[in-house]
Amino acid sequence: MALAHAEVGNKAHAPKKRAKRIAYFLLAPGLTWLLIFFAFPLINLAETSTKTPAPTFETGEFVQTFRFSNFVDAFVNNQEQFFRSFLYALIATLFALAIAYPLAYAIAFRSGPWKNLMLILVVAPFFTSFLLRTLAWKQILGAEGPVVSALQFLGILPPEATITATAFSVILGLTYNFLPFMTLPIYASLDRIDYRLLEASGDLYANGVTTFRKVTLPLSAPGVVAGTLLTFIPASGDYINAQLLGSPENYMIGNVINSRFFRVVDYPTAAALSFILMATILVLVVIYIRRLGTDELV
Repeated sequence: MALAHAEVGNKAHAPKKRAKRIAYFLLAPGLTWLLIFFAFPLINLAETSTKTPAPTFETGEFVQTFRFSNFVDAFVNNQEQFFRSFLYALIATLFALAIAYPLAYAIAFRSGPWKNLMLILVVAPFFTSFLLRTLAWKQILGAEGPVVSALQFLGILPPEATITATAFSVILGLTYNFLPFMTLPIYASLDRIDYRLLEASGDLYANGVTTFRKVTLPLSAPGVVAGTLLTFIPASGDYINAQLLGSPENYMIGNVINSRFFRVVDYPTAAALSFILMATILVLVVIYIRRLGTDELV
């Protein structure tokens, strides 16, 4: 009898073991991809960050000396660019939120038959290169562009003033380029809201502002949190907008890393800066999610 029960138990567990093997088999390609293109480069970057120039230094020759003070030196020498990067990214994220939330709300609740078209227009910038979009903004904001001409005609800007090569143009470029990353998550959260909840709020004598504050905004919080993260994280490490729309006084930490890697050929400092940037963003994201996140994200 005991032997029969054991055989039945083994037969019952066989499908579960087979399902686990299938799950691991399906995960294998993704895990292999992450191992080759994420884990190995990260390990190599960590190993490079503690190197020093070889005694008979030639371009690109470094030896492993486990000099962890590279991290301190890299941060101290570039702390201005670090703070500027996070400041620009924060302002651009707030601007993007201010633009994206009304846009996402209009698409979700007021677009009617135009919803699909409006969604296509939101993602349409992705059909062109990030670099080309930024170059287009350089032309738009240039001295002979329509924005400067209109502001000078209205007397807002003096005749010789320009917008490019300023912090404003860099933040404007960041806001534009990452606006879809803010809009789409917020739209997804708003679109999932049962419209009957909003109608019930009105039936309970809540006005539009109260309904938005008590019902719509809390229910769309996961989209707001996801959108701010998807905007702030890439904006913090961006360097294209500062390179094309700003000046050396507006350079962000991404510009420094790019220069250290490809111009100065100071790989240890560039690697150390990259790790500091990753660690700082990770800490900020964890704090943000813990304090302002939602149950769907934590």
